[in-house]
Amino acid sequence: MSKMALLRFVIASAFIVLAATSSVHAEAENLDDGVTVETVEEDSYQTPQIDSKKAYLAEHFDDEEAFKKKWVKSETKKQGVDDTIAKYDGKWELQTPARRLLKDDFGLVLTTEAKHAAISALLNRPFVFSDKPLIVQYEVTMQEGQNCGGAYLKLLSKGVNTRNDLKQFHDQTPYTIMFGPDKCGNDNKLHFIFKHQNPKNGTIEEKHAKKPTQRLDDIYKDKEPHLYTLIVRPDNTFTILVDNKEVNSGSLLEDFTPPVNPPEEIDDPNDRKPEDWDEREKIVDPTATKPEDWDEDAPAQIVDPSAVKPTGWLDNEPEMIPDPDAVKPSDWEDEMDGEWEAPLVDNPLCSAAPGCGEWKAPLVANPSYKGVWRAPLIPNPNYKGKWTPRRIPNPHYFNDEHPFRMTTITAVGFELWSMSPQLLFDNLIITDDEEVAAEWARQTYTLKRDRITSQAESLVERGLKFAGENPWVYAVVIIGSFIIVGFVAYMCCGPRTQELEVEDVKKTDAVVEDDPHQSDEEREEEKTDESAEKEKQSKADLEGPDDTKESAPLIDTEGAGDGQRKRKPRKE
Repeated sequence: MSKMALLRFVIASAFIVLAATSSVHAEAENLDDGVTVETVEEDSYQTPQIDSKKAYLAEHFDDEEAFKKKWVKSETKKQGVDDTIAKYDGKWELQTPARRLLKDDFGLVLTTEAKHAAISALLNRPFVFSDKPLIVQYEVTMQEGQNCGGAYLKLLSKGVNTRNDLKQFHDQTPYTIMFGPDKCGNDNKLHFIFKHQNPKNGTIEEKHAKKPTQRLDDIYKDKEPHLYTLIVRPDNTFTILVDNKEVNSGSLLEDFTPPVNPPEEIDDPNDRKPEDWDEREKIVDPTATKPEDWDEDAPAQIVDPSAVKPTGWLDNEPEMIPDPDAVKPSDWEDEMDGEWEAPLVDNPLCSAAPGCGEWKAPLVANPSYKGVWRAPLIPNPNYKGKWTPRRIPNPHYFNDEHPFRMTTITAVGFELWSMSPQLLFDNLIITDDEEVAAEWARQTYTLKRDRITSQAESLVERGLKFAGENPWVYAVVIIGSFIIVGFVAYMCCGPRTQELEVEDVKKTDAVVEDDPHQSDEEREEEKTDESAEKEKQSKADLEGPDDTKESAPLIDTEGAGDGQRKRKPRKE
């Protein structure tokens, strides 16, 4: 196949590939809802609406006037820290997200870093733990990531009933549940802590849920909104969701530390191990004695008595000698550099001999070596086993079959400290109906995720989706790629017969046919130049060399072409 024909074939193939690619693009743009995610426009967002009877609190943070009436910033100080940093002076503001996804969507933003901050609000009505589940759900966007700090909330216990109580909200304010993300360095957690009251003595103790089943590193660094959902049920089970995906679940009775119910028996704290109690399973044999021929001083290795120095060993020749070819450097100064010494090289005499220098017999294991003598161990006739204190009934034992029945909740608050500013909280809901929380998320969080997905989905990603449904696209692209690569390889590495012939004509002095593309005037001009050159050379040969002129050096001059040119000597 000629190059021109091959070129036509490649061009045609390229048009086919381009047509297939255009088809992919067109199909990807027109895929139905089963293949692509529908793009959500900014003006499609509306402030979520939920029947107030179905929620104990539903806060979207879109209404600044309502926010100011409901939420109260703490005016007290954190307990147990230096007064200079104890004040809750972190700043809270309603702002649009730094990455605007939905029009007119606002969130509660902690704008400051390295400051204690606290804000809270009363529930519309108290939540009493009886026969309905508790669902807590809210969004967090760590707009600048998170280095160290929390983004959790606290469900405050009854006793926090007025706005004045909210002004005194601090780290020791009683809470029933703490839930949400927390991170410092490489340690990241998703807290679920509830406070349980001992029914026997009234003391209150924190119970910490087991760790999630998967690592949640991305939520602290991707700077995207994430939805946190906690569901606690009357049957003592719980489920934690992140972005509507389960990351932890279990039982209030079995999956918390320390456990809700203490053990029925405990070790007797007053029991003591008897003085004659022997826990040694084996002892040194008291009747054993060291054998008389046991030499503890014998070395582990001795000189091989059968070793013989090899014949031809050069005892007086060193293995290394000064290099006889080395020369002292001309710039070596003995006063500054010290006395010069030639470098050492291998002694050439040693290469032909078994060895050089002092010969020493090798060491071998000493057959008489036994080491330090130790008496053998034998079973202990007085062994009684490992001692443990006796078990007694636990005086503090109780059996709470319903840990779900926690202290009533009357308020919710954020009491935080963070090294990263711009923490954004949004769309907080507390309800007893899982479907209500799901619908709230569909009106808020789901719209944001759809928007993020549509923005991130490039043409290539859409094409790949279409190709996944239509495998023939891969075949077209692969064939087209092979054709193009083959054409490039052929053009770069294929035969160059015609070009080589032209180059040979340019390099030879032989008589060749006239170029049919040259005009008569061009041919005549070339002949005239050749005649003039020959005449000049003949004249130079007759005159002989000019001894009066110095020979000029050959130099390269700018624009002189491939060869070197003689520079004319300068006249004196």
